[in-house]
Amino acid sequence: MRTIMVLNAKGGCGKSTLTTNLASHFASKGKTVALADFDVQGSSLQWLASRPETHPAIHGLAGWEAPLRVPKDTEVLVFDTPAAVHGKHVTDLIRRTQSVIIPVLPSPMDIRAASRFIADLLTVGKVSRDEVKIAVVANRVRENTRVYHNLYRFLRSLEIPFVAVLRDTQNYIRAAERGLGIFEMAPSMVEQDIKQWGPLLRWLNSKRGIPE
Repeated sequence: MRTIMVLNAKGGCGKSTLTTNLASHFASKGKTVALADFDVQGSSLQWLASRPETHPAIHGLAGWEAPLRVPKDTEVLVFDTPAAVHGKHVTDLIRRTQSVIIPVLPSPMDIRAASRFIADLLTVGKVSRDEVKIAVVANRVRENTRVYHNLYRFLRSLEIPFVAVLRDTQNYIRAAERGLGIFEMAPSMVEQDIKQWGPLLRWLNSKRGIPE
């Protein structure tokens, strides 16, 4: 089973958006997908509740309820995680996954928070032993801005892969309102967004993104 986690201690950085779009991408490719939402706000599960029955099914799991009963036929399990996770909580989450995606917004506060979080994450045993792969994504970006260039320099300076830049667009909101991902929207509307997801998806499917 392929396991992918979207993780960042900073709230409001787009974790649920990435999680739901990852789940819908793999479901649209014919995979049996489960989505485990560990945030008691349940944003990803609310998205799933509005998903049309005409689209590929995704099995929802409330991660705050133990034990986590993942269907045996699941091929891809995607985790959404809460904000303000630190220490042992992060270690416990990391044990569940093969790959971690860290979304970071282009703001000084988010950059500072990401710097601290990533430094702590690199000390977690499974990460330091390369048993879990981690990468960062610049999220909700307007590329021709000074703050984005600051974010770009910061992410390029890290010792972990910087794999994608996702623009700030209403397409994600339009998709979320309908229980869809951008991969399930009209191609002419989301062509640029799907292109931006390409490097992230290639990383997830490569040896760089999957532990041996």
